[in-house]
Order: sequence, then structure tokens, then C-alpha cells
Amino acid sequence: MTSFSFCQRWLFTVSVFMAIFGLVLAFFNQTALFDLIFNNQVNPVFWGVKNVPETVGSFQAWIYGVLGATVSGWGIFMAFIAHYPFKERRRWAWNCMATGFTLWFLADTAISLTFNVQFNAIFNIVLFVALGTPLLFTRKKFKYETELGNNPI
Repeated sequence: MTSFSFCQRWLFTVSVFMAIFGLVLAFFNQTALFDLIFNNQVNPVFWGVKNVPETVGSFQAWIYGVLGATVSGWGIFMAFIAHYPFKERRRWAWNCMATGFTLWFLADTAISLTFNVQFNAIFNIVLFVALGTPLLFTRKKFKYETELGNNPI
């Protein structure tokens, strides 16, 4: 798994899947499929039941819709960075992905654990390994950019 091209394609693919997952979360969060894989894990933590009242379901549809749209946009940003500047080994692309991804992981996982939503914390750990491993393996492939106009951030 240490091949740069494999890691780059892996990051791109996982990012595309995140964008798709975000759209599914946004538009299908109140379906039986989502009940099985998501709502049945989250609802008992906050309401003590798997089937929530209609008013709660309406709120969930909205909040998961907004969250899904955000996750989808995040996945597209990551996919574009992985496909273009990361592939070109632009240092800023690696820094952007690693910093943004780490910030998301720490904040999201801390909040999930604070509210006792272990399901989401475990999902975060799986995603952290899936994206963090290729980032770790490619770190030394990025050089400090010194060309005029390239920001070495």
C-alpha cells in the first residue's frame, strides 16, 4: 500500500464515496435503509427508542439533510484535491488534506464520544484509518515548493 499512485487513487475513491454517502444522508435519511444502518443506532441514544415521534423525524430529516449536503461537499473538495494537486505532489494539497481531515476527526469524534454516540465514533475511526493511512504513507513524497507563485503552506 506504499505506492504513491495507489494511495492517491485510494484517497480519490474514498472521497468520492464520502460525497455519495453525503447525498444518501441528505435525501434518504428517513428511509428503511437508513433506519437499519444509522437511525437505529442514533435514536436510542437520544430518545430511548428506535422509532421516534413524527416531529423528531421531521427535525432529523432537516438536520441530516444539511449534514449530508456538507459531507457531500467535503467529499467533492477532497476528491478534487486528491485528483489534481495531490497527484502533482503539491505540498499545500497534502497539508490541506491532512490538516482538514485531522481537525474533522478530532472534533467529530470528541463530540460523538461526549454524547455517547459510539456508532459514529467507530465510523470516524474507520474513516480515519481509510484516509489517514495513505496520507501517512505519502507524506515524504511531497517536497517544499519553491517555484515563484507556489505557496509552500
